[in-house]
Amino acid sequence: MMLGPSAHVDSFTRDNLPSPESQPEYLRENFQYPEYLNAAVCLTNDMVDKGFGDHTALIGNGRQRTYKELTDWTNRIAHALVEDFGVKPGHRILIRSANNPAMVACWLAATKAGAVVVNTMPMLRMGELSKIVDKAEIALALCDTRLMDELVLCAKESRYLKKVVGFDGTANHDAELDRVALGKSVQFSAVQTGRDDVALLGFTSGTTGNPKATMHFHRDLLTIADAYAKEVLQVTPEDVFVGSPPLAFTFGLGGLAVFPLRFGATATLLENASPPEMIKIIETYRATICFTAPTAYRVMLKAMDEGADLSSLRCAVSAGETLPAAVFDEWVTKTGKPILDGIGATELLHIFISNRLGDAKASSTGRVLTGYKAMIVDENMDEVPRGEVGRLAVKGPTGCRYLADNRQQDYVCKGWNLTGDSFYQDETGEFHFVARSDDMIVSSGYNIAGPDVEQALLLHPSVLECAVVGAPDEIRGMVVEAHVVLREGVREDDDTAEILKNHVKKTIAPYKYPRVVKFLKELPKTQTGKIQRFKLKQKS
Repeated sequence: MMLGPSAHVDSFTRDNLPSPESQPEYLRENFQYPEYLNAAVCLTNDMVDKGFGDHTALIGNGRQRTYKELTDWTNRIAHALVEDFGVKPGHRILIRSANNPAMVACWLAATKAGAVVVNTMPMLRMGELSKIVDKAEIALALCDTRLMDELVLCAKESRYLKKVVGFDGTANHDAELDRVALGKSVQFSAVQTGRDDVALLGFTSGTTGNPKATMHFHRDLLTIADAYAKEVLQVTPEDVFVGSPPLAFTFGLGGLAVFPLRFGATATLLENASPPEMIKIIETYRATICFTAPTAYRVMLKAMDEGADLSSLRCAVSAGETLPAAVFDEWVTKTGKPILDGIGATELLHIFISNRLGDAKASSTGRVLTGYKAMIVDENMDEVPRGEVGRLAVKGPTGCRYLADNRQQDYVCKGWNLTGDSFYQDETGEFHFVARSDDMIVSSGYNIAGPDVEQALLLHPSVLECAVVGAPDEIRGMVVEAHVVLREGVREDDDTAEILKNHVKKTIAPYKYPRVVKFLKELPKTQTGKIQRFKLKQKS
């Protein structure tokens, strides 16, 4: 694989790409881009040039911003990053915020300045942030001033993170970055990055709890829009997007930023994207496309019985966990509109197999997008017969590139990306999800690595040993279930269980806490001392 030219002065990301032979085969015939490409310019300046200047780009925190206003805003921030905070092309910048227009503006501005952006969730704690900072060697972070504490703690301990700059996520522009940016010109000559320059690092914890950074080029950001959003969603400038996934997830960044901005549509952003808040946005702004997990669709369907008006939606996208047939059927019956299940991966940036408008079926993940190939394989990478369960292998214009990580060889085999999912393909060619091939716990659309929770539990003085598994749950799909061996003298009761749950919430991101705590006298183990988690799952 030959890489095109680079504008990066700091070559860290390109230096840490996997070797060409360990990367997947890329199928790019359908997605041609110029040699020099800045994705942020394509999503802002170019849209103004195409006549969308007065069209609403972002709605959030009580403000609406046009494409012209977003372009000017991001240009000012880009000036500040370069002139006042020393950002050079190729530098990594961490952004910490809930979903709001200011976070999108910071991401676009940093991309215009040629930086490599790492978007993070507000729920992450100091220890989790430190792993990201160390892995990507991040010197500068931009942070919503309401969320500074954990990042400031991280900076105090870090050998890399030198500066944390606050921005105002509430749209009042009353923070350090905003004050500096307001004095800048609305004209900015964006860095002429190469289409093969890394623009984004998407972090995924995988099953080990040690974060992996997936590396995505400028061209990849446009590809996911020109593939999924164009072919499947058929986005038009009249569309209004709403959804719950964090922008820190590539699923959220695509669905709530890249897709609408690529086609002159409108993105509504919610810091608290609970189903009632999403319903309010749908009713207020007549949203047309919704991105969220099956759990939220269940709540929204119930709200329809109480008078919620979802009639403006033309399409619902479900991802994060498999879409139960019962939810699919009830949605179609009550709304008369399609709900599209699909599968994507942080490694491939977004969805690559999906149902289509007019051709969506319950319990089916659908077909590959144009430009992608997929097959179901056995352990030897041989394709299995139709109807037989095996491992999902996929290739296309995007693919797995881990930042300096030997787990690259586990994900890529013979040019194919192995997603870690078990599927089968039926006689018609449609793909059907069976289960995760590993022990990742997918709860309400969040990927939770069991070892993260185990490490947090083991930090509590009452815990002697523990093992975490995913347990089936009607509402969340799965929940985190902790099997705990307590130290001598500690009571096995509900009070202790609550203490441990709260301890985990304070130690790592709160969504990872075990909703079920079971006390055991000993954990099932092999003769060599390895915990037999499958036995714990059988008891769940």
